[in-house]
Parts: sequence; structure tokens; C-alpha cells
Amino acid sequence: MIAGSATRAQVKIEGTVQGVGFRPFVFRIARELDLTGWIVNGTDGVTIEVEGAAEAVGRLLERIQAVCPPGAKIERMSVRPIPAVGDSEFTIQPACEGGTKQLAMAPDLATCVDCVEELFDPLDRRFRYPWLSCTQCGPRFSMVTGVPYDRANTTMSRFVLCEACRVEYEAPENRRFHAESTACPACGPKLALWDVDGQVSAEGEEALQRTCRIIRTGGIVAVKGIGGFHVWVDAASEEAVQLLRARKRRAHKPFAVMFPSLETIRMTCTLLPGEAEWLTSPEAPIVILQRLEQTSLAQGVAPGNPTVGAMLPYTPLHHLLMRKLGTPVVSTSGNRSEEPIVTDEQEARRQLAGIADVFLIHDRAIARPMDDSVVRMSRSGPIVLRRARGLVPRTIRLPESVACHVEGPVLAVGGHLKNTVALLDGDRILLSQHLGDLSTLETEYAVRQAIDDLQWLLRVKPYAVACDLHPDYRSTRLAEEMAGRWDIPLVRVQHHHAHVVACMAERGVTGEVLGVAWDGAGYGEDGSLWGGEFLLTTYRESQRVAHLHPFRLPGGEQAAREPRRAALAVRWETFGAQGCLAGVEEGTEWGEQAQLLVAMLAKQIQSPVTTSMGRLFDAVASMLGLCQVASFEGQAAMVVEQEGIRASVSVHGEGDTYPIPLITRDEAPRRWIADWRPMIELMADDLRHGIERSRIAHRFHHSLAELIGQVAERVGVRQVVLTGGCFQNVLLADLARVRLESAGFVVLTHREVPPNDGGLALGQAVIAATQLRTGC
Repeated sequence: MIAGSATRAQVKIEGTVQGVGFRPFVFRIARELDLTGWIVNGTDGVTIEVEGAAEAVGRLLERIQAVCPPGAKIERMSVRPIPAVGDSEFTIQPACEGGTKQLAMAPDLATCVDCVEELFDPLDRRFRYPWLSCTQCGPRFSMVTGVPYDRANTTMSRFVLCEACRVEYEAPENRRFHAESTACPACGPKLALWDVDGQVSAEGEEALQRTCRIIRTGGIVAVKGIGGFHVWVDAASEEAVQLLRARKRRAHKPFAVMFPSLETIRMTCTLLPGEAEWLTSPEAPIVILQRLEQTSLAQGVAPGNPTVGAMLPYTPLHHLLMRKLGTPVVSTSGNRSEEPIVTDEQEARRQLAGIADVFLIHDRAIARPMDDSVVRMSRSGPIVLRRARGLVPRTIRLPESVACHVEGPVLAVGGHLKNTVALLDGDRILLSQHLGDLSTLETEYAVRQAIDDLQWLLRVKPYAVACDLHPDYRSTRLAEEMAGRWDIPLVRVQHHHAHVVACMAERGVTGEVLGVAWDGAGYGEDGSLWGGEFLLTTYRESQRVAHLHPFRLPGGEQAAREPRRAALAVRWETFGAQGCLAGVEEGTEWGEQAQLLVAMLAKQIQSPVTTSMGRLFDAVASMLGLCQVASFEGQAAMVVEQEGIRASVSVHGEGDTYPIPLITRDEAPRRWIADWRPMIELMADDLRHGIERSRIAHRFHHSLAELIGQVAERVGVRQVVLTGGCFQNVLLADLARVRLESAGFVVLTHREVPPNDGGLALGQAVIAATQLRTGC
């Protein structure tokens, strides 16, 4: 091509454009349009220089934006004309090391349809090979060890491509053109079955067959996947499921279930709009579904729970196992409760000893733990309960008017439960995968690793660090340590302010909102435990305009594990010292304990004050006889929600709410207190008169939705954010939305980030950056 007769443009693209087949995609379009130039991965994204007829260059740019590969996401694209140089062809160049950093690497993607077809094609050279993948699917973030995204910077670097794979890797027309996870039986990872002593008992195809036989006969298998180990048992075998519960010491918390196909899910669950799309998406999360009354699943999979966490196979290994088994399996994270998922086979032997009978392992290393994402559908769209595989590391863009130009990136360390960490730089923020509860040294180590990981991968050093206001959180102490070691500012952020701003940031909201932040507990500005809050909120600050009537929790944190203590507390607040013991059987262990707890309440001993909506849910669960002692976090609230869903009460029927009057006090005349005591009185009266528990539970939810509507009408701010762990409850979220929208309010809920504490780090980072900014 003669340089003087051509147009040349330089195109810079930021977003999820590495590891998703973006370079081959552009390459093929350029060749088709007879364009020359090159494309290269860099640490700032992708750079293209393209040359040819002006019309053809324009068509390439249009197609890049209109028909991106699945999994790709363009966040920003700039184009500028440059002098033509007369290239002879269009090429993919080796990755460059220049630039600043890459904030949008690709997440792990579920096996695509083409690869599944190859997997079961006897004529294909990758027939039944557990690690086939292409540019459209397979491991990404869980195997990357550096940027830019090239094979040398992944855990596949030790597997040298054979000649056949190299030909595919270098062929523009091939689906594996520059697919960094490319492998085959001749050159890729190998499969083995270990016994509990780490001795190989089978390899390759025999390992697969033996694994299936063990599961069919009631055995427990630890399976190494993309982001860590999962523990599998036959989901139809009550004996096997109960054995797993006993070994894992997990009495009631529901297990996730992997199904062979969407058709087998339909035989077990009701699929609502959007749920099938999530199940079959490249993200392939666990989706919480309503279970049919009669199913083949063992009752122990989700005892007393009408829902099930369902997922489909998302790796070739899963497809091979599930095709052979033909029935659902429990697939639960290979870890101790709320600790990071185990990634290494030797560590799996240590941690899962006494749980798994055998270990199905492979020799591709996992760069970072990556648990399954969990999603639930509400009327208004998806609620992400756990953000991990398939969703991380997607970046979140801040609104242009909010993007804050501080002197450097801001690190946020999240909270105590469901911890994640985040790194904000300019107008983009990267939130880590779910790491677990910071109640063990193992999780703290994982959090430290994640922080180091983000800095190393993104080549940045924090200018400031943000943490929760709670002085005793491990995350707070970690932030204090880092701020001191790095000599950088430490910004302490109130828990519920962070919840509200996390939703504002991910939804791109500007201006003031009314934030309804309801959860189990968060350290308040007055030192008490907040949790039923209405906050007038901006990115910089928040004002508490309403909250629940406060009550005391006898025994503090123990009350969160025993809903009966919360019930005793709200009854004590409502009926007094004598009335609160109504229904408590004297002479029993609980009866004697209740007497002591009442004395503690009266003397205000070890009974911290709270306004927690989560604990109010616990109290209702106990009063309704649904849950007295919880075996996992959120259990009581879950059963109250499910009981409410069972009711057939109209949304706006007369008499379907309990009164929760809004009152003020002289010392705070502009702050409303939501007095739930009249509701508790009438609820107790309904119970005495034999009203169905499901009707009471539904009225409770509807009453809370009405409370939200009344506060919103008094405050008068048009935008209302619903956030905090209580809004994982789809019945509450849906009723609140109906009430608010009917009154003309704009309702904002989380779409990409969990409403629970898994989203705190996002809010912390944005608030800290806003408070530290030097200009926008």
C-alpha cells in the first residue's frame, strides 16, 4: 500500500479487552476490509494502528463497537489520525510493557458451546480433554500472574505448546488464535485421582470414571476446578448429604447444587424470567431458584428451605463428570466455613482431611482463589449475593462529575464479614473477589494477598487507605498497619454511609439520595450498633434522618447467633420485664438463661444498644417459632422471608400492615424514630389468636415497605437507595420498590455489587477519594 493514498488512525481502547479474543476479532475484521497495521496488548488496554481507505477504517471502528466478542467490554475508546506509513499487512504484535496499568482484565468464562461440542466429538483431537478452551471461554483471572495478558504471564506458561496447538494459536482463522489457555492432551495439564495420603490411584480417563463411581456409591470427592476445590456428593442421596454435613460440621446452611443441564434444573425448580439467562451465561453463577414441591433432591441439601442454589457445569471437567453421572451433585466450596476456597492440592489434603474420601486434581496452578458467584433475581433485576468467578475483575466506572483526582490510588479494606478489598484510581475502581469473613488468620492472610495482588498486577501503590469506623475489626487494624507502614492517610468511613455510596457509585448516581441501609450491624458515629438507618447521603457525607427505635442485645454478639435473645430484647422493650418472659417455659435451660438475660437488660450489663433491622428480623423469626438458635449467618432472616413468600396477601389490601409510627424527640427534633413496639404488640396478639405464621411474616415485610415509603415522603428526596444485607431479601426489596415507585420515587438497588458487606470496600474507596480530592 502506498502511504500517501491511505488514511491511518491510532485507536486506544480501555476495558475488558484482554483474554476475550479481542485481538483476533479485530485482526479478522481488518483482513476482511483489506486494512493494514497492527494491534497490541499493553498495560493500558489495547492499542490499534490501522491504515487503508477512509471508508474501510470507519467501518472497522463501527464494527468494533457494535459486535464485540462475548465477554469483552469497551469502557473508553479514543481515535486520532496519524501519518500513514505503508504497512504491507495487519498483524498482532507481541505485548508491550509500556503504559501505566491495566484495570480491566477478563474474568473466568464458562465453557462455550463450540468447545463443548469438541469435548464430546470422538473425531476431535481434544475429545474428552478436561482443559480445552478458546478465545471465548476458559480460565482468565484465576490463572493470570502479570500484565499484559499473554501466556508467559499465566500459570499456563510451564505448558509449552505442541506443534498442532501452535499452528492453531498462530492461525488467524482459528478460534484459538492467540488464545493463551490453549492446550491439548499432548501438551497441557493432566488429571489424577489421589487418595487421602496423596497417592495417585488413577490418571486421565480412569480418574474420571473412578470419580463417578465413588460419587454414585455415596462417597465424597474434592474436585479441583478453575478457582479452587469444590466438594461433591450425590445430591439425591440423603445418606451422602448428611455424611457431608456431619464431616463439614454444617448443620443447616444450604448447599449449592450442580445440575447436568438446564432441562434437569426445570425438573427440580421453577425458572423465572432472567434466571435461565444467568445460568447459561459466560459468568455461569450459582442462581437461587424456587424449588418444586416434589423433587429428587435430598431434603438435607437445603433443609426447610424452598429454594436451591443451582448452577450448570462451567468447565470441561465439570461437563465430563456431569455427562457421565447424569444426576445433580452437591458442589460446595472446598474450605472451612467463610474462609477462602482452597486452591492447592497439598493444602486441600490438609484442610479437607476428614471431609473428602478422594481428591480429583490437576497440575495447572491456580493464581488466586475464586469462589463461585451467587445471584438472585428480584422483580427489578439481579441481586448479586457473592461477587467472584465470572464477575471479577470487572471495573466500575465512576460518574464523570464524581471521579476524583487524588494524588494516587485509594485502597479500601472492606469490613469484617464477606470481605472484599478495592482499589480506586481516577474514575475507575476494581473490587476484589469474595474473600470470606475476617474471623481467622487464614482469611486475613488471603486479604493481605489480595491487596498485594492488586498492587502487583496493577502496578500501583496506594496514596491513601480507607477502612470501617469499627475500631476492633481486623480490617481496621490492617488498614492502620498499612497506613503507618506506608506513611499515607487513613480515612475511617461509617459502615452504612459506605453501603449507600457503593450503590450510588455502581449506578452512576449524582446528587443527594435517601439511603435506606438495613443490615445486621455497623459501628455508628455515636459508638452504638446501627443497622436500621435512613441516611441523607452524598459521596462526601451522610446525615442520619431516621432509624429504628433502639433496643439492647443481651450478650452482644451472641444475640446474633441466638434469635431468641433478640426476641427477648424486643419483648422486654415492648412489654417490660415480666411481659417479655411470656411463653418462656420455666425450669428449662432456656428459661433459666432467659431470667439471667432479663437481669442483664435491666442492669444494662453486656447489652449493647442497637438499631439493627437484622436483629429485628431475628426477633420475629423467634417469635414465629421459625428459628431460635441460628447455625449460620442470616438464617433467621431467611426463614422469615420464605414464610412471608408463602402467604397470599395482596400488596395493598386493607389491614395488611402493622403500625410503625414515626416519632421525634426534643434532643433531635429533625430525626424520626421508627417505633416498632406497636407492631410487636399486634404481632404477639395475632399469634395468640392463631393467625397463620406466613400471614404475619408477610404483614411484617409489608409494614417495613410502608415504613420506607413514609420516611421517603417526609424527607422528600426523589432518589432512594435500598442497600445493606436485609435487601438480599427479594420480598422486602420488591415490596419496598412497589411502595416507593407508586409514590413517584426513583428506586436504586445494586446490580453488580452485593448489597451486603461484600460491597463495602467500593463505598469506602469512593468516600475516601471524595474527601481527599484536590479537584474534579
